Amino acid sequence: MAIIVRLDVMLALRKVKSKDLADAIGITEANLSLLKSGKVKGVRFQTLEAICERLDCQPGDLLEYVPG
Repeated sequence: MAIIVRLDVMLALRKVKSKDLADAIGITEANLSLLKSGKVKGVRFQTLEAICERLDCQPGDLLEYVPG
């Protein structure tokens, strides 16, 4: 079972730089990088909400479940 983080795809589609998103949602670039790479064990709903608001997307646009 795997959850794939597609934040990098949404950033590219919205033409938003990681640094700008990190500044807009109030997290460090390092933490955003960890989230983009999928190396985190969880994400706060508050952070997810802020990302979705800034990128004008749904949580399902950022996260994908891949069985196996």
